[in-house]
Amino acid sequence: MSTKLKPLADRVLIEPAPAEQKTASGIIIPDSAKEKPLRGKVIAAGAGKADEPMTVKVGDHVIYGQYSGTEIKLDGNTYLIMKESDIYGIIQD
Repeated sequence: MSTKLKPLADRVLIEPAPAEQKTASGIIIPDSAKEKPLRGKVIAAGAGKADEPMTVKVGDHVIYGQYSGTEIKLDGNTYLIMKESDIYGIIQD
């Protein structure tokens, strides 16, 4: 997927994973009770700082803090833009 936004320095553009629709036991969760997802896919990443190269790259699936990043709308989609330091880890397949 290509985007019209190129993050600067150590910023990362993330597409949040969709919120869970059902619990493990099959109970459907209403919209008002859905939790904000804490994982997503890196869509774009800056070049990093001169003394700190980027660790994440486009396509990585990551976990981040509940209140991390700023929500933005771009081309009708909702993304989060945050510093790389707000990302807790990369999910290994």
